[in-house]
Amino acid sequence: MLFAQNKGEQKILDSFKNKKVVVYKTVDDVALEMTIFYPDSSKLQQKNPWMLHVHGGGWAGGSQYNILKKSFLGTLKSLVDNGVVCATIEYRKAKGDTNAYDAVVDAKDAARFLLEHANTYKLDTERYGIWGGSAGGHLSLVTALGDNADFKGNPELLKYQPKFKCVVSYFPFTSCLNPDLRPGSIFEDETLFVRLLGAPLNEKPELARLLSPTELLKENSPPILLLHGDKDSILPIINSTYMMEVAEEKHADVELLTIKNAEHSFNGANISPSISELNDYATRFILSHLKQ
Repeated sequence: MLFAQNKGEQKILDSFKNKKVVVYKTVDDVALEMTIFYPDSSKLQQKNPWMLHVHGGGWAGGSQYNILKKSFLGTLKSLVDNGVVCATIEYRKAKGDTNAYDAVVDAKDAARFLLEHANTYKLDTERYGIWGGSAGGHLSLVTALGDNADFKGNPELLKYQPKFKCVVSYFPFTSCLNPDLRPGSIFEDETLFVRLLGAPLNEKPELARLLSPTELLKENSPPILLLHGDKDSILPIINSTYMMEVAEEKHADVELLTIKNAEHSFNGANISPSISELNDYATRFILSHLKQ
């Protein structure tokens, strides 16, 4: 039996009848798991499109079952109903000797693992994407945009080169290098960079670049959908509007859906579009790129 963080999430988790837990990687004797949600047998094919979910939690917390929260649940259900397999992962948290770079390596390795075992888990080796929110939105962007050679993990998986078809990133952090993004955010006094990078920002300039989605974005990057609340005070919407500016300069395919009256995690009254509407929007975006 799988266990979520509370009874409410456990009830939701139990509602997905076709799922399995897999250890995709072991680091320092710690097993990193993923939970794979499958469509029902009538919709399951031999090679199914899939989405990899990277959870948020400030890079140091959270759980793979963040996917059951309101920001993602409607999209998860819709994707599974439309024949898309969804895998949500645990990764090394940014604490002690690990930082956000290690989390990206783990996310890359999760994708590599699924590509290696595509036949076992009934996955297509070309039609797949990645998504996540907050810290997970940032990690999803870096995982998709970062050069595979810069994020080497399990040596046995290195021959697999993930190439995502699309990215959906909710209320993300998008640049370590642009100081304009910091005022009014959790990065305002810069202490959080010690968690993110494992050291103060000025001591890790190259790592800061590697963990900045805007620096990694290219003209041929996969299509990206950003969703961000205009009242976000944790990671303000300037993170996403700045990425849109960079995308325009680089002629990259990036779209922003602004959620009016929404705080971080789309909290707030009278948000527009609504949770169900933004979930549907994300679903349509993903299906347009994976069901071709």
